[in-house]
Amino acid sequence: MYSRKYDKSTGVKSDQIGRLSGFYASKQYPEKIRRVKFYDKETNKTFDFLTNNLYITSEQVANLYKNRWQVDLFFKWIKQHLKIKAFWGTSENAVRIQVYSALIAYCLVAIIGSKLKIDRTTYEILQVLGISLLDKTPVKELLTNMDYKDVKEQVGNQLKLNLF
Repeated sequence: MYSRKYDKSTGVKSDQIGRLSGFYASKQYPEKIRRVKFYDKETNKTFDFLTNNLYITSEQVANLYKNRWQVDLFFKWIKQHLKIKAFWGTSENAVRIQVYSALIAYCLVAIIGSKLKIDRTTYEILQVLGISLLDKTPVKELLTNMDYKDVKEQVGNQLKLNLF
């Protein structure tokens, strides 16, 4: 393994090129590999990046990985908030349409919640709207009269089923 020149003022701590040393690893990937160690001042953390791209600068390697992490966080947010569990299509256009549709729906619900000054989370509003899609009750009435009984009170009237 040998070190390459790098600009220390950018947060890069080291830029090294070498080969994988394990028996199976070196057989399966005999090419050179690059390791860039980077210190991020914003998060106060040090990161190690591995790449096979030997031609870009170490700062570019760090920025590419940082941008990729932002994409990963975006898709995590999509899964958590927009409830997209799987994509309907595999083409770029299909994925874009599905993500944009979900984003538009989420933004519209957030705007409705803000305009009506509803003291509920966007997730709760989405749940109420999802349950009452075919209901003819006006949206404002649905969302402002959210005085639901406690679940325990509702379950108390239900008959018990003893199977054992």
